[in-house]
Amino acid sequence: MGEKVVAGAVDLADRRRYRDKLKECLAGLERLLGEKRFDRPRNLMGLEIELNLAGPDGMPRMMNAEVLERIASRDFQTELAMFNLEVNIAPHRLGGRVLDQLAEELRTGLGYAHRKANEVDAGIVMIGILPTLAADDLVSANLSDVDRYTLLNDQIVAARGEDFLLDIDGVERLTCTSSSIAPEAACTSVQLHLQVTPARFADVWNAAQAVAGVQIALGANSPFLFGRELWRESRPPLFQQSTDTRPPELQAQGVRPRTWFGERWIDSAYDLFEENLKYFPPLLPMLDEERPLEILDKGGVPSLAELVLHNGTVYRWNRPVYGIVDGVPHLRVENRVLPAGPTITDVIANTAFYYGVVRALAEDSRPVWSRLPFEAAARNFDTACRYGIDARLEWPRRGRFGGTEQVPAVTLVRDELLPLAAAGLDAWGVEPADRDRYLGVIEQRCARRTNGAAWQAATYHRALESGLARDAALAATTRRYAELMHLGEPVHTWPVGLPEPAVPLG
Repeated sequence: MGEKVVAGAVDLADRRRYRDKLKECLAGLERLLGEKRFDRPRNLMGLEIELNLAGPDGMPRMMNAEVLERIASRDFQTELAMFNLEVNIAPHRLGGRVLDQLAEELRTGLGYAHRKANEVDAGIVMIGILPTLAADDLVSANLSDVDRYTLLNDQIVAARGEDFLLDIDGVERLTCTSSSIAPEAACTSVQLHLQVTPARFADVWNAAQAVAGVQIALGANSPFLFGRELWRESRPPLFQQSTDTRPPELQAQGVRPRTWFGERWIDSAYDLFEENLKYFPPLLPMLDEERPLEILDKGGVPSLAELVLHNGTVYRWNRPVYGIVDGVPHLRVENRVLPAGPTITDVIANTAFYYGVVRALAEDSRPVWSRLPFEAAARNFDTACRYGIDARLEWPRRGRFGGTEQVPAVTLVRDELLPLAAAGLDAWGVEPADRDRYLGVIEQRCARRTNGAAWQAATYHRALESGLARDAALAATTRRYAELMHLGEPVHTWPVGLPEPAVPLG
């Protein structure tokens, strides 16, 4: 988002001009859609993972600039705070051995980055929220030294006009305030991209929204924040509250938050971009010289720069993306639901499940979104965040009677969604051995009712029972997590608890 944004004052007139330009961009998008100018189906997917830097003691390290300098690869970039990095995997065609190829690329890339981080007494930890983060770590002084983050922080703070309130009531309750958006940096996620044609966009987006709660239930990996045990996946409430431009009065009026699940199924990608303009004031009113409609009149393809930048400041869990490659425009669905980790195998298993089940649901003759109220999908998302692998979700009842029913997430996945995911991967042409291997990881998580969050919580409580104080237990849990993460076996195989201390010989 906003790679070319530079810090500077925002003139009052800039917002009006930017709003007018957004309307022009939206009209340009409508023309591109109407003229069918978009790329043909290419079955392309992409993957991004946000990462944490931590020392051998399990504590965060504020040194992404030094680590990135040593990594010296364009695949790795800064993220919001100094303890964050992001790795980007080049687009791949879905099919064949793509899952194993992704796993190998990640093993190579993350292994190299970890070794480089080790040179400055840090390491890579792939986890939803680093359990050892303290409120003092998440302050504006620890934001990465990048203009766009500074300006984004300034604009969100100005729009809110007061401190941000974090109030998450889970296993324990956390209540605190922040004067910046820095707490958002605690949230490290996996982003899955899928290039789709305009005709398929709505079906794919609706399918992704329908299974967002299921993704969270299976992949939850963020049970701790600031020393408190909260929701099994605490990223979504934290992200929403730490970017919330609405003071309490606007919340009471029903103004929509910028971190948003949405409120309806859609008919077109246009619907989402139109909602962005209708509901969300610009945060970064940076004007581009391009005139989209004039470019279209001449047969060219506009970048729609303002529309793209504005879209990057509306934090949907499934976000539309407009892009241009080799002069041809395309659309992508960006799935932002999953936390990072625990292991590369787990990440690829989550990836396989998502691409498989979304394809199958999008092509279903009786689409799930015609049988599941949107409000139920939104409730499923919140329920899964709160309870993780133990969540009970609302889903259309099978058979001729219709309606919905409450069903354990693990039962829903095992009985209904895993077969669909397998069929979807077959439709993509994914190698059966890879399909079975990675969907088998999901099946075992369900059978053992365990995922990253369940392992973290269970290990933390074992550490407390052994006599460790809260902070020491969180640090020990983090160190053990990092050790097992780098060994690479999927999380459902991890032994709960800390390793027994070695008994000295003699």
